[in-house]
Amino acid sequence: MAREVQITFDAADPGALAAFWADTLGYEVQGPPGDFESWDQALEAMGVPPENRHDASAVVDPAGSGPRLFFQRVPEGKRAKNRVHLDVRAAPGLTGDERMAALEAEADRLVGRGATRLARHEPAPPLNAGHLVLADPEGNEFCLD
Repeated sequence: MAREVQITFDAADPGALAAFWADTLGYEVQGPPGDFESWDQALEAMGVPPENRHDASAVVDPAGSGPRLFFQRVPEGKRAKNRVHLDVRAAPGLTGDERMAALEAEADRLVGRGATRLARHEPAPPLNAGHLVLADPEGNEFCLD
């Protein structure tokens, strides 16, 4: 039996990082549970102190097919290269110059939202179609491919 997967990010600002990834993936920030109209209402009812109410956030695929991404506040900053990263499929079905132009356009959009460009890898057929390496606003590497 297959299992569901949640991807967890350590973060300095979970809400801001969640907003970045929601925009990047076409996801949405997960709403509050039950009949609560806001997360503040839900967290108040759960007894979470005000100073801890921004310690976590999550984004979900509105279609329900992709994994949930969870963002949790940690005191330390990122120290080394990721050993696992996300590949964001930003140019499905495209090849060659058309593919790289689509990746560049998406990279420009994400840089405008706080990402940093790290590298460009040119196409090298037959196995490498070309991709871009970026980092999210907190330095987590990911690829546009």
